[in-house]
Amino acid sequence: MDEQLHYGDDYKFIPVTSILSGVGKNVTTDLYCYTIQVVNVCFIGDPNNSGEWTLVDAGMPKSANAIVDEAENRFGRNARPNGILLTHGHFDHVGAIVELVQHWNVPVDVHEEEVPYLTGEKSYPDPDSSIEGLVARMSPYFPKEPIQIGPYVQPLPKDGSIPILSEWKWIHTPGHSPGHISLFRARDRALIAGDALVTVKQESLFKVLVQEKEISGPPKYFTTNWKLAKESVTKLAYLRPSVVVCGHGVPMSGEELERGLAELVERFDEIAIPKDGRYVEGFEN
Repeated sequence: MDEQLHYGDDYKFIPVTSILSGVGKNVTTDLYCYTIQVVNVCFIGDPNNSGEWTLVDAGMPKSANAIVDEAENRFGRNARPNGILLTHGHFDHVGAIVELVQHWNVPVDVHEEEVPYLTGEKSYPDPDSSIEGLVARMSPYFPKEPIQIGPYVQPLPKDGSIPILSEWKWIHTPGHSPGHISLFRARDRALIAGDALVTVKQESLFKVLVQEKEISGPPKYFTTNWKLAKESVTKLAYLRPSVVVCGHGVPMSGEELERGLAELVERFDEIAIPKDGRYVEGFEN
């Protein structure tokens, strides 16, 4: 491994796996969701067309081989993306990033506010293990130290465009992390929400393992600004997406999505925000 590139000292495999791990789903003809343990990555690109494709997020620690294999299954032997786009830099979204950029030698596009977490400068805040749920109790074990992939990192343009994905726009959806983004395509209203919202209650270990579908706010144990998180969910609901792929849970579409998003916005404080916790104090509607 290139010594310039490395994970934090707390990088480790996390032994939690859902029943959908290793399963892929075609969301649209050119949007494919692939589950690695308990998190999703997305491949954007039509496998029936020889054009370019893009990877969104980089999975759990030690998952590089699985991502490369799935890419080659979908796009052919030695398939190489035009780049990697990160919704944010939490460990379960960058778990294979070092190996992937070395294997493919491609840039990593990210919001400018996430850059310090990817260039060895800044650790994420401690997770809130005091809130409800077994996953929150496990969260102090999760990696949070900065990784170093600085030579490959490119801040996204400020105008919302994505140079490697001409049809898509990025939307700043902070709260779960400072530079969290979601991706939206207007022509079919497809939304990649990252962890701005999820479709499985991420605090419940049982629901995570069986992937019980339930629209919810961002994972509570890693969300540090609930005012911004609420604004971000409202912003995404305003887009009226036809289909959403989240960082955790199964894709959701149609009336079920519309109804679930409306309820999440209306009852955000009740559904999403912990009753108490390290990052709840001072939150106001």
